[in-house]
Amino acid sequence: MKAYRDQYASLFHGGRDIVLIAISPDAPEELRSWAKDDDFPFLFASDPEGAAYAAFGGTPRENGMPGGRSLVVVDPDGRIGEVVPRFREVDPTAYEELQAIIDRIAPVPDEEAM
Repeated sequence: MKAYRDQYASLFHGGRDIVLIAISPDAPEELRSWAKDDDFPFLFASDPEGAAYAAFGGTPRENGMPGGRSLVVVDPDGRIGEVVPRFREVDPTAYEELQAIIDRIAPVPDEEAM
């Protein structure tokens, strides 16, 4: 998630009214501390039982717990623009895929792209 944080401005074109919610099995206290300590510019949601993870298409591990983090990308109109059931935060191609999602749901106007 730190790599994602560090790419936030370029991925989101400076924060183009996109909201990202990272859903993980971590406890709320851990997420709150982590978000504050590392200055993450997006939201975290705690899902220790994996209900939200499963609802968004994540596949639990054998013991029934979530197998990773899901990302919910909310578009500028407040609608869910995309759900990434299992975000691979250590895979550089995951950020390329996320960039494509953001470009699709909140494209940069032509005059800003220049």
